[in-house]
Amino acid sequence: MIVDSALYRAGARDRLDCAPHDYATLRSGVKDEGDFVWLGLYQPSQYELEEVAEAFGLHPLAVEDALTAHQRPKLERYEGGMFLVVKTLWYVDPEDAVETGEVAFFIGPDYVITVRHGRGSRLAPARELLETSDEQLLTEGPYSAVYAVVDYIVDGYVDVANELTKDVDEVETSVFSDERTHDSARIYRLRREIAEVRRAVMPLREPMRRFAEARVHGIEPESGPFFRDVLDHLNQTADMVETLDDLLSTAFDAHLARISVQQNKDMRTISAGIGLVAVPTLIAGVYGMNFNDMPELGWVFGYPFALVLMVLSSIGLWVFFKKSGWL
Repeated sequence: MIVDSALYRAGARDRLDCAPHDYATLRSGVKDEGDFVWLGLYQPSQYELEEVAEAFGLHPLAVEDALTAHQRPKLERYEGGMFLVVKTLWYVDPEDAVETGEVAFFIGPDYVITVRHGRGSRLAPARELLETSDEQLLTEGPYSAVYAVVDYIVDGYVDVANELTKDVDEVETSVFSDERTHDSARIYRLRREIAEVRRAVMPLREPMRRFAEARVHGIEPESGPFFRDVLDHLNQTADMVETLDDLLSTAFDAHLARISVQQNKDMRTISAGIGLVAVPTLIAGVYGMNFNDMPELGWVFGYPFALVLMVLSSIGLWVFFKKSGWL
């Protein structure tokens, strides 16, 4: 469906009295250089997107990618315009989960069309920020809208990375605590979510580098600093993701090492317990054989002596194991 459609002229939104799907009227308002139409779609049907494609002359291969979604972040040039795909990310803290969406951009000389997929990909804040910002940004044409949206999305990447950092800190604290913890499942889950962030961040750096260096058809060199800021945030997020992945790998190795140490300690404790029981059992077995030639059978103090011997041997073993750290 169409979420919003607007004409931007002379650095401001022009209030046209027309329906959101009246594309001819919207485009007829483009008079000067820098004027453009911004059309926002959310999970459109095939019919809706084909109608837009016919009105704006969009390439069918790009339309197919925008309709099916689940695309890798990329920037492609087609006859008459550019096609950009960006992943959106948001964090579900109770589940340690990174959810993903997608925004596809059709960028032409006088229009930008955004096609959103996923419930966490709202672009209204980006549009509002653009409309209330310095008019000079809006005069840069369709790429000003591209910058506003991509900057908003990438800021979301940084937020997700910060949330993941908190969870990784919690895992490290848990792994190195004195309590017995079961962190392997959470470590695996976090590494899987970090991989999801990596799939969104890494492929997007090259398109943003092309924007920052004004190596994209139709973008002015004056727009470069804006996209360099986006690229800087992307690189920051990429560095955070790599660091978090390394930390989780180290935490997992430490977790396995602690499990091994705990198992060894348990085995020593079990062995010590067996020793405390085995020696008195041995003594009782010897004195319970009842052979006639055993001198202790006729001794008045033989029975108390056997009991005292069992107790003393157990105490001696307990002291030995305690000093050795087995108990």
